[in-house]
Amino acid sequence: MTTSELRLAAHDLACLRGGRLVFEGLSFAVARGEALVLTGANGSGKSSLLRQIAGLLEIAHGTIALEGGDSERTIGEQVHYVGHLDALKPSMNVAETLRFWTEYLGGGRNEAAVAHALDAFALASLADLPVGYLSAGQRRRLSLARVLAVPRPLWLLDEPTVALDAANTARLLDLMNVHLVSGGLIVAATHLDLGLVPARMLRLGEEVAA
Repeated sequence: MTTSELRLAAHDLACLRGGRLVFEGLSFAVARGEALVLTGANGSGKSSLLRQIAGLLEIAHGTIALEGGDSERTIGEQVHYVGHLDALKPSMNVAETLRFWTEYLGGGRNEAAVAHALDAFALASLADLPVGYLSAGQRRRLSLARVLAVPRPLWLLDEPTVALDAANTARLLDLMNVHLVSGGLIVAATHLDLGLVPARMLRLGEEVAA
């Protein structure tokens, strides 16, 4: 159970990849209803930071805490992480894929939630189509759809608009802003101005800008 005091806080983080120091001394905080937008050159550590928050990459130094979250769950169990790769099986159809993710992420067999997510990402008409026939943009929308199928307070999105056209980029940004208004948190790595409100910027590879 989350509270109105929900807050993601990182202190003095460091990241090592392949023996290379990617970043160090990184601290930030994101409060309920806020977004943190990560920018910086390729290799500056944006993806690595998202993976650290999600619990997928070891923290070389420092701490990350989701204050006010569910004390019985890890941070990783309270986030949606959507990375560069679309975790999709070509032989499964669109609806089957989202049903799988909904159950896997703890949402149970919730057909209403699946239908809502498909509709929100304009995928309902493709529900019976095998994933192998989807375009890159359609695959990306399907990967993103699970953030609506199973509510979680923190969204971690790595270049979420990649492969999306203008209309679907606008659709995604609307859904992200709704998540913020409802009290959620977002940390997103991007090269674009996402137009999220409220949002703070963190540029990696340079001094922290907030």
